[in-house]
Amino acid sequence: MPSTLGACLVVFACGVCALQASAALPPNPVAIIVAAAATAVAVQTMRWPSSRQWVVAAVGIGASFAGGFGYAAWRAEARLTDELPREWEDVDLRVEGVVDDLPARSERGVRFAFAVERVLTKRASVPARLSLAWYAPWPEDGAQVPAPVVRAGERWQLIVRLKRPHGNVNPGGFDLEAWLLQQGLRATGTVRDSAFNQRRDEFAGRWIDHVQRARERVRARIERALPDARYAGVVTALAIGDQRAIPEAQWKVFNRTGITHLVSISGLHVTVFAAFAGGLAYVLARRSVQLTLRLPARKLAAAFGMAAAGTYVMLAGAGIPALRTFAMLAVAAVGIWAGRPGTAGIVWLWALVAVLLWDPFAPLTPGFWLSYGAVALLLYASVGRLRDTLRCDWRGRLAHALGEGAHAQWIVTLGLTPLTLSLFGQVSLIAPVANAVAIPAVTLVVVPLALAGILIPWDALFRLAHAALTPLMRWLEWLSALPDATWQQHAPAGWAVAVACLGALWLLAPRGVPGRWLGALWLVPLFAAHPEPLPDGAFRLTVLDVGQGLAAVVETRRHTLVYDTGPRYNETTDAGGRIVAPFLRASGLRRVDTLVVSHQDLDHSGGALSLLQATPVGELTSSLPADHAIVEAMQRSVVGTAVSCAAGQVWTWDGVRFTMLHPTDAEYEDRYAKTNDRSCVLRIDSGHGSALVTGDIEAKSEALLLRSRRELLRADVLVVPHHGSRTSSTLPFIRAVAPAMAVIGSGYRNRFGHPRADIVARYTMSDVRVLRTDREGAIALTFDTPSIPIPVSARAQRARYWLDAPAADAAPLQ
Repeated sequence: MPSTLGACLVVFACGVCALQASAALPPNPVAIIVAAAATAVAVQTMRWPSSRQWVVAAVGIGASFAGGFGYAAWRAEARLTDELPREWEDVDLRVEGVVDDLPARSERGVRFAFAVERVLTKRASVPARLSLAWYAPWPEDGAQVPAPVVRAGERWQLIVRLKRPHGNVNPGGFDLEAWLLQQGLRATGTVRDSAFNQRRDEFAGRWIDHVQRARERVRARIERALPDARYAGVVTALAIGDQRAIPEAQWKVFNRTGITHLVSISGLHVTVFAAFAGGLAYVLARRSVQLTLRLPARKLAAAFGMAAAGTYVMLAGAGIPALRTFAMLAVAAVGIWAGRPGTAGIVWLWALVAVLLWDPFAPLTPGFWLSYGAVALLLYASVGRLRDTLRCDWRGRLAHALGEGAHAQWIVTLGLTPLTLSLFGQVSLIAPVANAVAIPAVTLVVVPLALAGILIPWDALFRLAHAALTPLMRWLEWLSALPDATWQQHAPAGWAVAVACLGALWLLAPRGVPGRWLGALWLVPLFAAHPEPLPDGAFRLTVLDVGQGLAAVVETRRHTLVYDTGPRYNETTDAGGRIVAPFLRASGLRRVDTLVVSHQDLDHSGGALSLLQATPVGELTSSLPADHAIVEAMQRSVVGTAVSCAAGQVWTWDGVRFTMLHPTDAEYEDRYAKTNDRSCVLRIDSGHGSALVTGDIEAKSEALLLRSRRELLRADVLVVPHHGSRTSSTLPFIRAVAPAMAVIGSGYRNRFGHPRADIVARYTMSDVRVLRTDREGAIALTFDTPSIPIPVSARAQRARYWLDAPAADAAPLQ
């Protein structure tokens, strides 16, 4: 019976996870749930001979899978139904509601979740929870305009302009739409500058508002105590789980050293806090004879520890690792009170199901897989090891504890390698060393000081936490700077990940399992199964989905060229670090031979500095001035050079010819020339086809190309100039290029209205197939046959039920 129960719990979780990997929702989730429950009840109530009990078990397991799948589908259907109708996109709407989480502040504004209570615009329909950005208005006289002040739990009336959830979709990239779904944010938008925007109540008074206001007070105390401290954001993250103040450079350190799990409120932190609270309750309870006569101290300690853990988890923002630990502690506490504590494995399974019942969208987050996977590996590999500890004296137990700590780190590092490579395309090689020092330092010193600062109104405790953290961070930064701190590679195939997971389980099997070393052989495909390289004479052009901007990658058999790096999104993030570098890593492209930055507009050059930091670049070719920060960064590099792009430059890689058609010397000499008209225009030729990438050239440059290089313009694929603006794509230019396909890099419902409908019509009337990154995601075109390449859309390739497919009539504003 226990084994059957465990199997049912496992397959229920598998059913939930299977739904989250589906391309579409089933038509009637409730019917699936009812059918699964009815089948399970019917089979259990029937009398079966002992020889047929396997039938009962098999039907129960199948019903559990269907129940998990149907339950997740029912919850997903309900969440997707809460949507913003397309007719209300990009329309000013009046709403009233409550600031629903900790606002994230920046130099220019604030971003926050907003729980809508009333829609004041007649006949309008708005989702229940929004993600809003409220920016300070642009100063007219040069004076700095302060950002709006918004606090958690306040009730506001606002004028907002909304969009449906829509993120950039790229191979190896972050799935914003999945994250918004998991967070319950069903529309994104901005607050309009208006006198209508007013605070209606200082405090709405919902129970969650009390939690968020308490978190906000703690954050404010940390900011006052550590106003200019380098690692104040880390202290805040460890205290209340708010990681948004940690800069990108520090995230890079955490990723390269493999200690990212410690920066969140991890299960270890919750466990230590609960153990301390429960232990204190146990000691105090045993001092009262009357109390222990009525209630055993063990039960009281379990309840008190669980309550303390729940309070900590709520204060920390209720992340998946913390919720997993709280669920395990709650299951264990219920078992103690019921007199049936159960095994650690059963506790883990019930905690898994509890979290999935609470949040069936949890499998969309990497933290779910890594958190539950780490605990499962430790339980699996530690079978039979506890008895050895019990037979030792205290010296032996101490030595054994140190050895077990090293063994646990080995288990987690090796066992999670397949998942880590699949999720992130890299794994830290120095994680065991970094964690051996960071785990005790953070868990036993920094976190207790930060928690003490929460409980005791003495801000010096936060300063002590920062002082204890500083030497650790300096050491981690030194480790991170080591050249071989991480292993980076292509995104492994699904079959290779599955085989590697089985190999890791075999390799980490408990003592007594024969041939454990053979498991290492099953890990080989994870590293050795590379994507098939292009043949000589072929190339692949991938126009990435970077929003309103441009970034394209050209691959030949042995070389890589990146044309533009997309926009800078805010003060700390850009497309180079968030999209281009992860795509290169997932594609197995470890080096960029040539980086072309067409011109200095930020929607084309905004990600270049991040890309230079993340990936070795052999040569920078651009129209940037010599004193530009990107050129200076490249000149400081010891592995690359910087040159200006100029008409007439030609080179050949692996049978593919690259020709620079623009700009000429005249554009550089004309100080009044627009930066757009200095864009590097690149032609790519092979025996299988050709492509023309044009940057932001406008009608003036198009006319110049028609006069001077008309014979080199004809191409099979055109990356449309200036995102489909009316300043470009003149009819003579389109006719001279005569492409079969035109690819437009543009952001979903961007504020510039790109691409313009009349420009799109100009291409379609010329029998050109138009592809858009805002609708297709990244678009890959492989030139390896004489026929026109077949475009591969990242949105179609990923195919998940939550991905928003914009309607053909969802054109930008005219």
